Amino acid sequence: MLEDSGNRIIHNVAKNLRRIRGERKLSLDRASQLTGVSKAMLGQIERGESSPTIATLWKVATGLQCSFSLFLTNPSTIQDKSQERRKSQLYHEQIADPNMRVVTLFPFDPLTSFEVFELVLSQYHEQHSTAHQVGVTERIHVLSGALSVMQYGQWETFKAGQQCVITADQPHAYRDDAGETRFMAIIHYPH
Repeated sequence: MLEDSGNRIIHNVAKNLRRIRGERKLSLDRASQLTGVSKAMLGQIERGESSPTIATLWKVATGLQCSFSLFLTNPSTIQDKSQERRKSQLYHEQIADPNMRVVTLFPFDPLTSFEVFELVLSQYHEQHSTAHQVGVTERIHVLSGALSVMQYGQWETFKAGQQCVITADQPHAYRDDAGETRFMAIIHYPH
């Protein structure tokens, strides 16, 4: 089941990246310049030959000024926005990276400018993120474990039931301080 989900994710990311690049008339060279991801890697992702890490997919989304979940959405539902909104309520696509899992609870909705994820970090994993688009914020709610969050070079730890807001247009990071930490991230994109 997870393998089928993984293949579906690779397919969705490939088609959506190709579609976005085509709509914006971006060459692989220009997309590489915008995202900081090599031309070769972007080509492999578009051909479905490589499954990008979560960090790489964030770099692509940020560089192309798109939502993260846009790449995971089934490309056939993107044209029908009302269908996409109905499906988004049932959307639970999952990306797995070593020591990190991301489940899309609600993909990006242009009406609200939000997307919602559940993340699990394990094995004391530390995940660094480059700055997202200007004005992007992340609202974090820790479900279990202990999550340290770094912004502006300072770490702060949050336990189950605690929240914080991250200015995500700055470099930031997350660290599992409990062996396994589950949290929700609500990402808001400016209009």
